[in-house]
Amino acid sequence: MASYRYERDIDPKDTAPRKERQYTRKERWANWWDYNLKWVIIIGIAAAFAAYNFIGQYFFVTKPDHNVAVVAPYYLPEDTVNALQDALAAYGEDRNGDGKVVVTLNVYTLDYSDTETQTESAAYLTMAGTTKLAADVQGGLSSVFLLWDPAGFEESTGSLRYLDGTLPAADSDEDWWNMVYKWDDCPVLAGLDLGDYGPDTTQSRSGSSQEYMSRFYVGMRGAWNSGTADNLAGGEEFWQKLTEGAVSTAAPEG
Repeated sequence: MASYRYERDIDPKDTAPRKERQYTRKERWANWWDYNLKWVIIIGIAAAFAAYNFIGQYFFVTKPDHNVAVVAPYYLPEDTVNALQDALAAYGEDRNGDGKVVVTLNVYTLDYSDTETQTESAAYLTMAGTTKLAADVQGGLSSVFLLWDPAGFEESTGSLRYLDGTLPAADSDEDWWNMVYKWDDCPVLAGLDLGDYGPDTTQSRSGSSQEYMSRFYVGMRGAWNSGTADNLAGGEEFWQKLTEGAVSTAAPEG
């Protein structure tokens, strides 16, 4: 219990309940901004970023008319990639109606050699390449494949069709050589003017891009269902133009 001396010094006005202040609309709005400005700014930045990506994706990013996959154990020279995309565009069609033909090379760095003998960095590239390639194959993104190791590719993915357009059986991986042309088997591809490549961020060599690509094989993605066929629409015409006049010299190993 409080002492009399304490109580006698209390002014009754001090114990009276304070009257709650009534803020004006302007003051309430100012207080709200003081407490919430940080979140408004954060949400605003997030919304602007989302809008930027949406607008960029659908209005400013060039969409390819044709996708071509390149699967090799190393990166292709940048000059070769750019020259090849430009040269192949001459054989494609403006499928999305934007007034230009665009071919995109989807390059997957993937080594099908014995993984037990790979270095750690090579094994990492193989794992990353496998993941990206799997998304391409499952989604039916690329119609034409440029392959360094067609036997390893077909054994791993089973996604190529025969050169006559028919689909192989599930146990036909060893028949890969009937599913591809060598690059030099195709007069159109062997005749492309690809110029030379020089050192870049992934390699330090220089040389002829046409000679570089002559070590590759070319195959066509098979469509086992209507969904894949829809995704690969336009790929057949593109493939026929690129392989016009081709006679296969591919043969089984050994």
